[in-house]
Amino acid sequence: MAFNLPNTLTWLRIVLIPLFVVVFYLPGDWLPPHLVNIVATGLFALASATDWLDGWLARKLNQTSAFGAFLDPVADKLMVAAALLVLVDLSRAGIVASLIIIGREIAISALREWMAHEGKSKSVAVSFVGKLKTSAQMLSILLLLYHDPLLGLNCGVIGQWLLDIAAFLTLWSMFHYLRMAWHAMKDQPA
Repeated sequence: MAFNLPNTLTWLRIVLIPLFVVVFYLPGDWLPPHLVNIVATGLFALASATDWLDGWLARKLNQTSAFGAFLDPVADKLMVAAALLVLVDLSRAGIVASLIIIGREIAISALREWMAHEGKSKSVAVSFVGKLKTSAQMLSILLLLYHDPLLGLNCGVIGQWLLDIAAFLTLWSMFHYLRMAWHAMKDQPA
């Protein structure tokens, strides 16, 4: 296991997960509700920024590793699943959209693992619709964590709309990846 700056940032993202979750479950007199939203949103935003930064640094510093390639998507899935579970618990996110997103993440992670085992990982490489899904998903989670009005905008409502859009894009990207995997594997013997 290589300890380098990109992998350290990925580990930081994993450490931030329980921190932004626990903020919502602190005793009520520790932080006012608005400050709870700000702190949790800030921690999630920091974790999200490390996701972009660790990949960029790994490429820039030529510090890519098999361990980092494994750990990075695991950290992403844990971060999104934890946030969605908290948001469902707080009645800020719809359970159906959240289950679609979490279920797809598990299914596509398994598909990617299987395709890598078969030597065909390039056939399920990240697509444009996958990147669009991730953008809508992360922005929706940030807005739903913040939840309070911002510049006259209802962050809760906008966040829920974006989460529904992310759920639709999630299904679209899942079918895209399944189709790509099918084309890569259809001529393989059973």
